[in-house]
Amino acid sequence: MKKFGLIGYPLSHSFSKKYFSEKFEKEGLTDYSYELFPLENLSDFEKLISSNPDLCGLNVTIPHKIGVMFYLDKIDPAAKAIDAVNCIKIIKQKPVESFFTGELSSNKVRLEGFNTDSYGFEQSLKPLLKKHHNKALVLGSGGSSRAVTYVLSKLGIDYKVVSRRKARKQITYSDIKKSTMSDHHLIINTTPLGLSPAVETYPDIPYEHITSNHLLYDLIYNPPLTEFLKRGQEQGATIKNGEEMLHLQAERSWEIWNKG
Repeated sequence: MKKFGLIGYPLSHSFSKKYFSEKFEKEGLTDYSYELFPLENLSDFEKLISSNPDLCGLNVTIPHKIGVMFYLDKIDPAAKAIDAVNCIKIIKQKPVESFFTGELSSNKVRLEGFNTDSYGFEQSLKPLLKKHHNKALVLGSGGSSRAVTYVLSKLGIDYKVVSRRKARKQITYSDIKKSTMSDHHLIINTTPLGLSPAVETYPDIPYEHITSNHLLYDLIYNPPLTEFLKRGQEQGATIKNGEEMLHLQAERSWEIWNKG
């Protein structure tokens, strides 16, 4: 039996469980399962690992993407740069026989952390990029924005992070003028504004200055057409929601769990 799962809190709705359960059924992996582990406190993390010996991999969601790094034996360079982990590979280590007593040591595990959000975002964004998408506005300064800014830096795209409060290397929504919009043709929403059920909410930017040269990307996938994307579409912009990113990061997690 091979078990995988998702840790976070709360876990009222899980794309991952549905996605992997359907994947296992489709591929005939009858001895594989995917479970939800609603951990309110990470102090229960080690107990979760030790009490689930069949566990081979975990996805990590809010609020534990940063805190869980403390419990890992190794962190992938990209995840370290982003300072967030959303995928954990659990490697079983063989018991070692004691030279003095001949007894076998207890089974131990090695925990390795990765960030597949960055992979999903990069692979879903790249086909849409044009030469004039060389400057970006990243709406939101929370955990989700870290993977986005990491990818933008990797692709050589200059960016400004937009936050509600003034901070170092950030601008506020009131700082966004017509000239800002004209200079930044890629706009990425990393905030929860527009997420179901609050579908009427949206980032406060001057949508009237959006043109057909703009590309609007929303990390939200539910609903498929957020108010942010709808307003951009009405101005002739290219739009993209976060569904493909989610699928790509899930498949990347699967690759990590199953590689040698």
